[in-house]
Amino acid sequence: MEHSEAIPSIVKLFSYSPYLWTSSIVILGFLLGVLVLFLIHQRKFGDAQRKVDLMILETKKETDLMRKEVDLESKNLIFKTKADLEKDLTARRDELTLMEKRVISKEEILEKKVNSLDKKESDLRAKEEHFVKKEQNMNEAQNSIQKVLEDQRRQLLNIAHLSEEEAKQQILKNLESELESDRVRLIKKMETEIKLQAEKKARNILVLSIQRQALDQCQDHATKLVPIPSDEMKGRIIGREGRNIRAFEHACGCDVIVDDTPDAILISCFDPVRRYIARTALEILMLDGRVHPARIEEVVAKVRRETGNMIREGAEAAVAELGLTQMHPEIMKLLGQLQFRTSYGQEQLKHSMEVSQLAGVMAAELGVDVKLAKRAALLHDIGKALTHEIEGSHAMIGADFCKKYGESADVEHAVRAHHRDVEPRTIFAFIVDAADAMSGGRPGARSKTEASYIQRLEKIEEICMSFRGVDRSYAVQAGRDVRIFVNPSKINDNQALLMARDITRRIENDVQFPGQIKVSVIRESRAVEFAH
Repeated sequence: MEHSEAIPSIVKLFSYSPYLWTSSIVILGFLLGVLVLFLIHQRKFGDAQRKVDLMILETKKETDLMRKEVDLESKNLIFKTKADLEKDLTARRDELTLMEKRVISKEEILEKKVNSLDKKESDLRAKEEHFVKKEQNMNEAQNSIQKVLEDQRRQLLNIAHLSEEEAKQQILKNLESELESDRVRLIKKMETEIKLQAEKKARNILVLSIQRQALDQCQDHATKLVPIPSDEMKGRIIGREGRNIRAFEHACGCDVIVDDTPDAILISCFDPVRRYIARTALEILMLDGRVHPARIEEVVAKVRRETGNMIREGAEAAVAELGLTQMHPEIMKLLGQLQFRTSYGQEQLKHSMEVSQLAGVMAAELGVDVKLAKRAALLHDIGKALTHEIEGSHAMIGADFCKKYGESADVEHAVRAHHRDVEPRTIFAFIVDAADAMSGGRPGARSKTEASYIQRLEKIEEICMSFRGVDRSYAVQAGRDVRIFVNPSKINDNQALLMARDITRRIENDVQFPGQIKVSVIRESRAVEFAH
């Protein structure tokens, strides 16, 4: 009741004072604003507090989560480290176990070796004791033998009624016989040692000889003198500033030497085919009179084609004449080139054909394949067409070439063995060897006169007959084989060997001959009885 009465009185009071009313409103608004601001700030502070609490909670959660992750990673790292350590420990244990096994194995091997060495040492000691005993026994036996020999010697002197001087003479005679045997054995040993070094020394000697005599030896076989009609033609061949002669040398592959020699030009080349082409082309150019580089190339090409045809035709004619079947074109090419090569003045293609014919006759007499013998003989010197291009002897080169182009093994071996570079092992190889010796060694085959040939044979037989104990001597196979028959009652086996060496030495010193001579001393004993 009192409150209800107070409110109207207050209202009434304000109504009587407008200023007071306004002031009251302002104060009330201010208070309300302060209250609103306080409420707003209170709310914002509550939101901030809640956010701070939420952030603190989240931070605690994240901190717990990170702590858990760190703990988990630490545990994983610990587990991984532990596993690695266990794995490493296991590997080291295995390695130590393996090393222990190896050490045990080596110890066992060493123990076995030590036992073996001990056993060997004991065996050696036993053998040494055995040998010492044997040596003692041998010394005792030798002393007893010496005593027996002295007793026998005294007994023999008594029985034979020989003086000591006569016994010495007899002993010296026996010693001389024994020394002769020792001399023969020593000679055989020395021959074996010399043969091991003979080939190397022979090659060195031949190389040295060729180097010293290369100019004189090559002059006749590597050059060709071509006559020219006049000095004016010589000028044409030389050409302006030497262009014609340079073109000619380039086209032919030869050296052309133009010097002060009147009416002649010298062609120099080791290849006989190219030398023939150059000579023929030069003769054609001189007959034609037109000498310039284009004409030179044309003529040389034409002559080269004609020479190739001539080579092929020569080989075909040789094969047809001998009645042989066709050969590989490369073999035919080389076979035809042999007509441009010579040996001691003997044309190689004609020599090969002659050897082939001789081989055919011998094969027919022996009852073996005639055509095969002819084929091998025809090809035996084919390597001579290649020896300036390939290193080695012509027999080995020719055999390899025949093998390469399909010739049979018998032909290849006969070509390889015809100069005994390898030992002949087939009948065709022996036939070709004999036929080659017959063709090359016959009188007149190799620029030798018949008189000098007969004189050499007589000289060889005269040397053989001059030795004591020789009954007969024959020089066969054109003087390449000498057979000496001795009296068996005057010459024994050891003396026959010494005689062969002495005769060989005399022939080497007194006779000039190509190739080699085989000396055979024949000692035979014959027992003859008659049945009545």
